[in-house]
Amino acid sequence: MQSQKSSADQPRAMIEALDVTKSYAGNVVLGPVSLSCPPGKTTVLLGQSGSGKSTLLRLFMGLIWPTKGTVSVDGTVLSPDSVNDVRRKIGYVTQDGGLFPHLTARQNILLAARYFKLEAAAEARLPQLLAITKLTSDLLDRFPSELSGGQRQRVSLIRALVLDAPIILLDEPMGALDPMIRADLQADLKEIFTNLTKTVVLVTHDLAEAVFLGDQIVMMNDGKIVQQGTFDELVHHPAANYVSEFIAAQRPIAWPSQTARNTIDLGS
Repeated sequence: MQSQKSSADQPRAMIEALDVTKSYAGNVVLGPVSLSCPPGKTTVLLGQSGSGKSTLLRLFMGLIWPTKGTVSVDGTVLSPDSVNDVRRKIGYVTQDGGLFPHLTARQNILLAARYFKLEAAAEARLPQLLAITKLTSDLLDRFPSELSGGQRQRVSLIRALVLDAPIILLDEPMGALDPMIRADLQADLKEIFTNLTKTVVLVTHDLAEAVFLGDQIVMMNDGKIVQQGTFDELVHHPAANYVSEFIAAQRPIAWPSQTARNTIDLGS
């Protein structure tokens, strides 16, 4: 008889929140939340503004601390003593890219590498990262103001990947991009996440983006997790009315039929 795998044989979650609560001046904005992000997979935190998804991501990064509960990254509990070591395992991408305007793209990319004295290794990775992010090397000597929105986000992504961190956190990285640039970057991100097998946590309010990029979707509302699972599970087995309402609110545009379009008077 084949024995079942014990819990010790299961892969450890790369990021885990256990009964986490975050309060400001006694006002609870998040929690209690418990969540595991499996290694090599993309977890999407999905919800409307104010749902707590960005707060949870900042807790994962150690930018803020939980009022109650614990956050662990690769088996290490985040604390003021451990946060600097943990952050070396994390690449972080913000909505606006977070690039320093007085530094060139190259200088922005290599900033953390220079701090950790890993600049030579980072420089060696640059050609590969330029290729997979589809960014040309001539753009590295430009300042952020001289780059398009899509180019700035690709520079920010390279900066997050340049130290080969096993974890990538992205806080609505495509929210400010126009639809065509956004679609191109989404396709590139999906390819990058698949090929590099990173553990990814992505924050978005866009359902289509969550479905396209996510291995598991975590629906949040009012600082709590309403449901987590696949898109099929959210659609066919919603855990609350909010889940169905959120999905219905992002339904596609109903295009007019070909017959109706042919009858439209476009004028002479």
